[in-house]
Amino acid sequence: VADQLPRPSKDPKGLADIGKWMCAADLVHTIHGAEQQSQAQMQQQGVTVETSRDMHDAALAAMIFSHLPPVRLSCIRSLVGPAYLRPCLHPDCKEPSCEGNRLSIMSESPLLMRISLPHHKNARKWGKAVIEFDVPSDLAQLLHTYLGAPRKALLEHHLLIGDACPYVFMDMHGRGFVAAAVLTLYWQKWLVSRGGVPMNPSMCRQVFVDERQSDSATAGPSNQGAAMVMGHSVKQWDKWYDMQYHPRLAQNAVDGMQSWRAAMLQSHTLAAPDLTLSTALHCGHVLVSDSEESRYQSCCCDSDIDINLD
Repeated sequence: VADQLPRPSKDPKGLADIGKWMCAADLVHTIHGAEQQSQAQMQQQGVTVETSRDMHDAALAAMIFSHLPPVRLSCIRSLVGPAYLRPCLHPDCKEPSCEGNRLSIMSESPLLMRISLPHHKNARKWGKAVIEFDVPSDLAQLLHTYLGAPRKALLEHHLLIGDACPYVFMDMHGRGFVAAAVLTLYWQKWLVSRGGVPMNPSMCRQVFVDERQSDSATAGPSNQGAAMVMGHSVKQWDKWYDMQYHPRLAQNAVDGMQSWRAAMLQSHTLAAPDLTLSTALHCGHVLVSDSEESRYQSCCCDSDIDINLD
């Protein structure tokens, strides 16, 4: 029963008022702008530490939101690159053949990249089922470019030659985002630098679900498929991620009552008998008619009415 009751929480408008929320369209536009700018700078200025870091940040942002249903941040932080061929880095993994959460290049021409996530929050509940999908072409091209000379430039800048850092994404010191708090601060600083607000990166999941569940949702992925990539179910959308679930249910119910009320009035009009009353005074007895032509029926009792006041 508790799951069906409204939960006290801030809605998107309230979060936006305190600078902790961006709508889906604004986020997509911001990240798309960063992608285009990083690629243009790379072409104009060549591979430098600065242009490489900008491309890294654009690729990281594009992984968090925009091209994919928002993948869990733990999966993004633990994602290893194609060059890493050693055992799984997940601390609890006991599968000898496991390669961990991995970004792989399946084909160079045409470019095809694939993400496999054996380690996600619901892996055990799902019977160790792997979340796996091919990367969209635009995102694949961005990642492929970054994983070449730009990533090498960053590793060399941080004195980590070769593939000493196995993870696709790295902090300002050339290390993987081992702690979630480090990635949160990194994302917030980056988003503000792009004209956004310092919202938590995990809030991107709420932003996505809020748009998908809204009455004005645009054409997009199926809810079931998107929830699977996100590592949970549509039922969990209602419970944890859809911040307007209960207010929307309530408003839809109130709006629906108006058509229900109209239907009740119409059915009553069609079924109601002729309740035209006689203006003549009569007693409360059964009325009888002397003829079919009589419009007003009269009572057959005595006209004198006795009033008993006892």
